[in-house]
Amino acid sequence: MVYERHLKEFLDASNITVGDIIRLEKEDISYTGMLLEKPDYSNENTIIIKMDSGYNVGVDINGAKVEKIEEHNKPHIELDPVDRQLSDEKDNVTILSTGGTVASVIDYKTGAVHPAFTADDLLRATPELVDYANINAKAIFNILSENMTPQLWMQTAEEVYNEINDGADGVVIAHGTDTMHYTASALSFMLDTPVPVVITGAQRSSDRPSSDAFMNLTSSIVASKSDIAEVLICMHSTEDDTYCSLNRGNRARKMHTSRRDTFKSINMDPIAYVENNDVKINDPQVKYNKRGELPLMLNNNLADKVALVKMYPGVTDELINMYVDKGYDGIVLEGTGLGHCPDNMFNAITRAKDENIPVVITSQCLYGRTNLNVYSSGRRLLQENVIPVGDMIPETAYTKLLWAAGQSDNIDEIRSIMQTNLKGEMDKTLSQQYFIKQ
Repeated sequence: MVYERHLKEFLDASNITVGDIIRLEKEDISYTGMLLEKPDYSNENTIIIKMDSGYNVGVDINGAKVEKIEEHNKPHIELDPVDRQLSDEKDNVTILSTGGTVASVIDYKTGAVHPAFTADDLLRATPELVDYANINAKAIFNILSENMTPQLWMQTAEEVYNEINDGADGVVIAHGTDTMHYTASALSFMLDTPVPVVITGAQRSSDRPSSDAFMNLTSSIVASKSDIAEVLICMHSTEDDTYCSLNRGNRARKMHTSRRDTFKSINMDPIAYVENNDVKINDPQVKYNKRGELPLMLNNNLADKVALVKMYPGVTDELINMYVDKGYDGIVLEGTGLGHCPDNMFNAITRAKDENIPVVITSQCLYGRTNLNVYSSGRRLLQENVIPVGDMIPETAYTKLLWAAGQSDNIDEIRSIMQTNLKGEMDKTLSQQYFIKQ
């Protein structure tokens, strides 16, 4: 039958429903696969098929020939709770799911991928996890990572604290990759942890043959049992399935939109790698907190509003003035080069200083560090009491300023916090000279 009217009417007339295997032919190209549910926001004439490769394809079916190959016969099944296979010989690991691709499960009736709304959903998606540890899985919320907020960071930190306080030997957080490094950085400042806290995600969902979800999750469980008691990001190190990197949470950044090895440590190497279910320390000279060294502490007081402002040709001081007018608690400037901003920003920066609003400057270059003593504009920023933060990346400067301004409203105390290496977020030995007015 050739499509020539409204999609729903066409499917009804063809007796085709979601879950059926269909063949669609258009312009000498043939697509065969399972008919999926259609998002409300998609084109009304688009039909979505999951092919045998695991990939989905959307086709505008105007002028297409569609036929049913096989009727779906997978009725809804009430699933039993997952057998967690508890053992005194295994470590106790909690998985906290916040959403994202890594915490998605396949609906084998429709072929669609949905968020894991319960702990059992998460374990059904990767049942092998119970072989590695006693798993306590908990979905604390299900959001796209771009909808993460500082308030949800505070909630996540409290959940992690409670799990460790209740005896967890390690905590894994399933998270969307787009803002994972913000969350990891924020948690590193809010928590002193005696056990590993490992954040992981997936670039490709579990219905795709190239999915990285399984390896990232299992490697994170292995990492959560290690001796590295820090907030870590665990993701693929390479495009293939060789091993995963353990990046310090406040030193890592998402560097590619779709590659599986998207997360890289900036201005330092990964602390360790997970290969063949074994954690291998990358450089014995790198200092990290060992299991049990720090007592468990939670300080999740964050400021209400901090801005991250990128400097670019043509930027005006309206941005800074707006944040001053709205009573922001701090401003991070993502400066050019060694930490610079245009001359037309200085009146607004002076105004922020007069309003007792801390202004921090980092570099959008990512690699390297700020040095405000080289050029006149940098020295002028120092005279305005702008706070340079060495080799700290912009996302970390933002999350740290949120935390620092949550500890004090005294600008000198905030300066001291920002320029003190608290959780390995900066290389102070190389950066000390750049903090001092000359």
